[in-house]
Amino acid sequence: MANPTAPGFERRLGLFQATTVNMTQMCGIGPFVTIPVMIATMEGPQAMFGWLIGAIIAIADGLVWAELGAAMPGAGGSYLYLREAFQYRTGRLMPFLFVWSAVLFIPLIMSTGVIGLVQYAGYLWPALVHANGLSTLGHVVAVGVVLLVIVALYRRIGDIGRMTSIFFVVMLVSVLGVILAAFTHFSPHLAFTFPHDVGSKFFVGLGGGLVIAIYDYLGYNTSAYLGAEVKQPGRVIPRSIVFAILGIMALYFLLQVGVLGAVPWQEAKGSSSVASLVLERAWGKGVAQVFTVGIVVTAFASIFAGLLGGSRVPFNAARDKLFLPWFGRLHPRLHFPTAGLYAMGVVTAIGTLFTLTDVISMLTAVFVLIQSVAQIVAVTVLRRRQPNLPRPYKMWLYPLPSVIALAGWLYIYKSAGTKPILLSLGWLAVGAVAFLIWARTERTWPFGPKEIRESFLENAEEAAA
Repeated sequence: MANPTAPGFERRLGLFQATTVNMTQMCGIGPFVTIPVMIATMEGPQAMFGWLIGAIIAIADGLVWAELGAAMPGAGGSYLYLREAFQYRTGRLMPFLFVWSAVLFIPLIMSTGVIGLVQYAGYLWPALVHANGLSTLGHVVAVGVVLLVIVALYRRIGDIGRMTSIFFVVMLVSVLGVILAAFTHFSPHLAFTFPHDVGSKFFVGLGGGLVIAIYDYLGYNTSAYLGAEVKQPGRVIPRSIVFAILGIMALYFLLQVGVLGAVPWQEAKGSSSVASLVLERAWGKGVAQVFTVGIVVTAFASIFAGLLGGSRVPFNAARDKLFLPWFGRLHPRLHFPTAGLYAMGVVTAIGTLFTLTDVISMLTAVFVLIQSVAQIVAVTVLRRRQPNLPRPYKMWLYPLPSVIALAGWLYIYKSAGTKPILLSLGWLAVGAVAFLIWARTERTWPFGPKEIRESFLENAEEAAA
């Protein structure tokens, strides 16, 4: 198996940069395009509470990531955790299925960012959108945005860290600008006048609302994907995850309440660029256009951060001979995995051809099964199988966060809808067949012996000796 330290990467990301990478990936265009969808799904101002419940699930799951990322800091994140935890019973099946799924769901997350970017650009250039989504010109622009992101990522991780810090400032200014505009023209009556049947509408819409909310929180794990490039990972990765979730939770809640207090919810739920609408009503068309440019840059930054982390996922799988070998090669001078960046860029571009809600439901259903649920199991398995593995951070109140995260993810999966669930199960079934073909060729489990290697534990023991 590959050396878990992944020689060739450079540890250049500190706590501030790791946190900004996470927050930039989390925020992006997400809340700007999904606030109307959240209001429509939950049918009223009670949508604000959907963000808080989503944050509870995100924090619980974030603590799972924090323990695993601190103990096994390497390129690819989940691949390493599932490889170490599930090798005892099912060989390399779980890490294979994760990489198989990740090359689909990570780029689909980026596709939603590109779609949202073009939707907001449509406020400045109306020809990019029509009533049912992006126009033909909009799709062309979306593909061009993906190409531009790939070009921007074609550089060293140190330079990327500095660029991400700049993007983070733009994101923060854009979000705070919309919040300030909303609260300068805030009506408590609009924000807190709930429908007479608010209770029934809340519980009916909660499942769909959580699918949207958790989508908007995704990205708090980006620093774990970049574990081989983080300085002092045992300290930085857990803190960057927790700080990012708490910071984004506060921004999302303020943004949702502010929008509800500035625009009637019946009108907000039908807007494709609700933030620009709030800005225009508060400060005029000119200011709204300026801030819309900032929102577009924020969306670009989210795609940038997402493809940065996602491109590292297939790296260790390829070095373990579990995935196509060219994914395990680094650029000889810039030290980043080029094949992963190109492949995920192509899938991202293809994903922009679909509608926003379809992409969100599909990616949510795919990653819940093979990443979120599997990692919760991995925490417990590793505590039992590798009790001596150095853990710079241990989950607070274990196993309570794992239980909360598991219940939340299963509820969200059920709420994704029949079609996404069937598609996700079909994708995993095809992946399982692909694994059997690979295992037969390599003469490994179930057609040969399991190869058990506790890579991070062995590496720690060697360092101690």
